[in-house]
Amino acid sequence: MQDTITIRSARLHNLKNITLSIPKNKLVVFPGLSGSGKSTLAFDTLHNEGQRQFMESLGLVTWALSKPQVDAIEGLSPSISVDQHLTNHSPRSTVGTVTEVFTYLRILYARLGHRPCPSCGADVPPSHDVNGSEIWDDESAGNGVSDSALDVETFPCPNCGKPIPEIGMANFSFNKPAGACPTCTGLGTVIQPNLPALVNSDLSIVDGAVNGWDKVYLIPRNSETLKQAGKHFGFDFDPNLPVKQLGELQRDLLFYGVASPQFRRHFPNVKLPDTVSRGYFEGVVTSLMRRYADHIGDPSYREKMGKLLSEQTCPDCQGTRLSQASRQVLIIGQSIIDLSRLPLTELANWLNRLKEILSAEEWMIAEPIAADLRDRVRRLVDVGVGYLTMERSSPTLSAGEAQRLRLAALLGSGLTGVLYVLDEPTIGLHPRDTDRLIRVFKQLRDLGNTVLVIEHDLQVLRSADHVVDIGPGAGKHGGRIVVSGSPDEVAACGDSITGDYMSGRQSVNPPRERRTGNGHHLVISGAREHNLKDLTVKLPLGMLIAITGVSGSGKSSLAFDILDRAARQRFYNASDIPGVHDKIEGWEYIGKVVTIDQSAIQRSPRSNAATYTDAFGPIRETFAALPSAKERGMTARHFSFNVPGGRCERCEGSGVLSVEMHFLPDVQVRCPTCHGRRFKREVLAVEYNGYNVAQVLDLTIEEALNVFQDVPAVASRLGLMTQVGLGYLQLGQPATTLSGGEAQRVKLAKELGRRAVGHTLYLLDEPTTGLHVADTAKLLVFLQQLVDAGNTVTVVEHNLDVMRAADWVIDLGPEGGAAGGEIIAEGTPEDIARSPKSLTGKFLAM
Repeated sequence: MQDTITIRSARLHNLKNITLSIPKNKLVVFPGLSGSGKSTLAFDTLHNEGQRQFMESLGLVTWALSKPQVDAIEGLSPSISVDQHLTNHSPRSTVGTVTEVFTYLRILYARLGHRPCPSCGADVPPSHDVNGSEIWDDESAGNGVSDSALDVETFPCPNCGKPIPEIGMANFSFNKPAGACPTCTGLGTVIQPNLPALVNSDLSIVDGAVNGWDKVYLIPRNSETLKQAGKHFGFDFDPNLPVKQLGELQRDLLFYGVASPQFRRHFPNVKLPDTVSRGYFEGVVTSLMRRYADHIGDPSYREKMGKLLSEQTCPDCQGTRLSQASRQVLIIGQSIIDLSRLPLTELANWLNRLKEILSAEEWMIAEPIAADLRDRVRRLVDVGVGYLTMERSSPTLSAGEAQRLRLAALLGSGLTGVLYVLDEPTIGLHPRDTDRLIRVFKQLRDLGNTVLVIEHDLQVLRSADHVVDIGPGAGKHGGRIVVSGSPDEVAACGDSITGDYMSGRQSVNPPRERRTGNGHHLVISGAREHNLKDLTVKLPLGMLIAITGVSGSGKSSLAFDILDRAARQRFYNASDIPGVHDKIEGWEYIGKVVTIDQSAIQRSPRSNAATYTDAFGPIRETFAALPSAKERGMTARHFSFNVPGGRCERCEGSGVLSVEMHFLPDVQVRCPTCHGRRFKREVLAVEYNGYNVAQVLDLTIEEALNVFQDVPAVASRLGLMTQVGLGYLQLGQPATTLSGGEAQRVKLAKELGRRAVGHTLYLLDEPTTGLHVADTAKLLVFLQQLVDAGNTVTVVEHNLDVMRAADWVIDLGPEGGAAGGEIIAEGTPEDIARSPKSLTGKFLAM
């Protein structure tokens, strides 16, 4: 059996005819500068060819899966990739459902749960025998339905003898009617009107109190209808009074309308007016909610209405998602909701105590379920997500968290002979947790698999069996193998930038002096969101501030759930409700707040860095101004791939066609009409500096900057993207393929292109994600320049080089989840390093 994977002449994208042998059944790490070709070699070449060969071996049609540009790959195993992109954006998906931990708990509660009798309130023990009778996971189980079609089994209450319906798994699922809260249908949240945004209570109706009522038509018409409604029911309604001066009766009429329960309680026996002219008024809130329900499937309409509506915790289930009856089922005094709110580390402790607390008969039923649960929870703790709770919604997970959940599932699969390709799995991990993750990599390896990891973390590099350094630079300056060998061999290589940092020949040096700030502070008082323990946090302005701590310690709750949302409310009148806190003081010292996280810049593959930063508009205008374009009657519209005119209509400007693969995911293939170039032939005949518009989109940002250096509107935007370390990025690369770190830096470039408005507070979420140590050094220079310009930059970070470069560090902890949420230390990096309580300090002191 071949003991290596051999690649011969790989030349996709910027790879320069790479020939390489990778040892099998080893932990292999691919470092290299951003844009050097790591992902192209690991994912686009090795993983894609592994998939293609595997499908071909099964006799499946593979013409739609194009062969990578490589002469041959020998010794390749079936490949599984774990990248940074979330696979489930559904609000109904949680950590518990994705990992199936919640599924196993549902089985446990269906078999062992105690509940009160709905008639007499006495404790009702589970009705299942030791062998465990059938437990249902369909919509009819235990929902109280009893008709000719659905006969739910019952048994008598041991106290009062009245029939009680059996319960099954479905009763504990918020995605099934039997278990879901009927008010929110299992979402845990309901859409409610944002009354301050909908109605300005300081104004009268005549003066425009109601958002969206125009003075020409709606204000006069609705004012008259409200007055007629008042006459019909025997009271006065004055539309000239400020809304805040209206009585309860008038406000109920204005907000909810004549047919609403809120208004009908005042006149239960009075017949409603039958026409608008006689006083039939629907109500501002009632009308808004009806229109929202009518357009529930229209994302653009929902976005348009976003400021008038807000998502709020369901008042009936308090966000738990389950029905009241399901929440009342207990095992050793705890409901399934109680367990869903525990960090996974604490859930593991609960499972370990079960045998001691349950009776012998109950343990006989619980043992096999508990054993599976313990294994699943242990693997999740091992990959560094033990601070997460089962109730955590999947869309709120970071890219690193989502990737580690998938990694835990792979660890439990027991597969052997597989090539695992992982994309920066240490994203979001504190240095304390990295060693634990490295042990997981080695467990996968020891099962008989090859584990290939794209990674920049020096701890991971030094723990690898083999390192392949790709470079030496990015884009056209990369795509070569600088050195391939053991970590010691790479560290000894004088031509390797990675080796320079591994050996200590180079390092990211902290600033010679720490800033003292401008004397002002932004003070957050009483921060209690999630696990934050009533904190008072002072952010010194005019500094580079790092908020640190182990995963789950409360960093994001403080910076984004509280500070970011409060800032959006104050500066942009957003409808977002800030996390729980008492007050924030010091806003007067800030001109605006800019938050740059790692969420995708767009969900459409039609968006790219050029369109998002508004660089593509002036590029199209430049082409349209050329004599050859004017001769053909072309405008800037012809050079857009998003609208008809100049785009290829076969693929509608996407450059690819989607091929249905039946039981497999659809595959994208190059459009046979435009050959992936997106535009019509006559459009491609127009060239600027020797490039047509399709060729421009294929350029890297650095290359495009040279082409358009005489066009200020283009050069300024591309120059900013180059400064933030994106010069290697292809101008037309779809936004959906950008990593979280790349998307964040594209956003940063766009924000920096806006006009400055006084002192700006920048909030950044792990800006070094995806960056080589050398790129991190460049980004830090850029961030320091932002602070030198009179701004404040606050970063949530685990990167030790960023912490050492900060003027001020706020370290949260001591652990994640319920064991976190406290300020462990704050001060200069040197202060943190001297703190005996700080885990971060121990690593800073090294």
